[in-house]
Amino acid sequence: MANVVVVGSQWGDEGKGKIVDWLSERADLVVRFQGGHNAGHTLVVDGKVYKLSLLPSGVVRPGKMSVIGNGVVFDPHAFVAEVDRLKSQGVEVTPDRLKIAENTALILSLHRELDGFREDAASNSGTRIGTTRRGIGPAYEDKVGRRAIRVMDLADMDTLPGKVDRLLTHHNALRRGLGHAEVDHATAMEELRSVADKILPYMDRVWKILDDARRAGDRILFEGAQGTLLDIDHGTYPFVTSSNTVSGQAATGSGVGPGTIGYVLGITKAYTTRVGEGPFPTEQDNEVGNFLGERGHEFGTVTGRKRRCGWFDAVLVRQAVAVNGIDGIALTKLDVLDGLDEIKVCIGYRLDGEEIDYLPASQGAQARVEPIYQSLEGWKGTTRGARSWNDLPAQAVKYVRYVEELIGAPVALLSTSPEREDTILVTDPFQD
Repeated sequence: MANVVVVGSQWGDEGKGKIVDWLSERADLVVRFQGGHNAGHTLVVDGKVYKLSLLPSGVVRPGKMSVIGNGVVFDPHAFVAEVDRLKSQGVEVTPDRLKIAENTALILSLHRELDGFREDAASNSGTRIGTTRRGIGPAYEDKVGRRAIRVMDLADMDTLPGKVDRLLTHHNALRRGLGHAEVDHATAMEELRSVADKILPYMDRVWKILDDARRAGDRILFEGAQGTLLDIDHGTYPFVTSSNTVSGQAATGSGVGPGTIGYVLGITKAYTTRVGEGPFPTEQDNEVGNFLGERGHEFGTVTGRKRRCGWFDAVLVRQAVAVNGIDGIALTKLDVLDGLDEIKVCIGYRLDGEEIDYLPASQGAQARVEPIYQSLEGWKGTTRGARSWNDLPAQAVKYVRYVEELIGAPVALLSTSPEREDTILVTDPFQD
């Protein structure tokens, strides 16, 4: 029996929500280990749609323990709003079913404001990153800068004022430089006092909970956000998120040893999308891109922004397989390709006249790479709702097998619609 880490193998939006929900039925605990409420998951359970941003996907499953690990940056206001929204849909999120690591860094109003100030300034200079303006980056900066306010600090109002002073010394200098008013001490303290009682009941020693679960033989599902190509180290820097999104972060971001991780499942879309700025070698800013976007309903769960769409890029996914140590992939949205006469797959790049089989780390080189395509025959039948290989058109099966060959990893699950039951299981990651 293996504990499972779920990561995105592209630029996020690969359909992790459905797969994590599908796997959570087999898990005892579901753990978020990085990111914040800038990443959205859409779950469809018995025809009911749940949109999650901060909470682990396990919260919609009765009897499952959900955990927010120390690698997450935590917006208490977003948390309360999300809990209230789920309650209106009949899902109760209580302290006995959800635990927040005591050493998790908080996102405050000043983080969201700074994020917006910077994006506005960057837009004027043409250097915009395309963040969600939710304070994720500034919160991670404060964590690394050792001035973050953490969940546990809400329980110690005697030492909190000094920590707030340290935080404001940094932020007010930035705000002055950007031409904005300072945040006064009383306002910051009042914000923290107003959320303390709503957050502290969920606080716990997550590392201990996970260690006990491991020793008891419980199944742990580690849920990542965003995708490998948005990783702060391994992504298309600087057009990335502010955390490590790769599988190794599951250990660091939740407080377990790397030996706890047994199986790495890479969620992989049958084509490619990304949101925001940055390189995208296989982007189709044409009728093909419009077709994929409309058929795939490619709009961000959190921001509602239209996603850029393009052909499947085997170079990127093969690199993600290596960086994450991916054991198998969950291939999603195959049905979006139904009806196309021709389907293209990027099998390599051409950079300055030379053929390469990797994405270079240099921003300039990433902007210059040109995709090398292999064309495949499409299929006229439908894959939507298929629950066995026999339900798939022959050319669709050929496409899946070709993808496996190119990326060097097998398909463990194949998703054929947003409904969790429309999934073809090849390998159960928990039993690998």
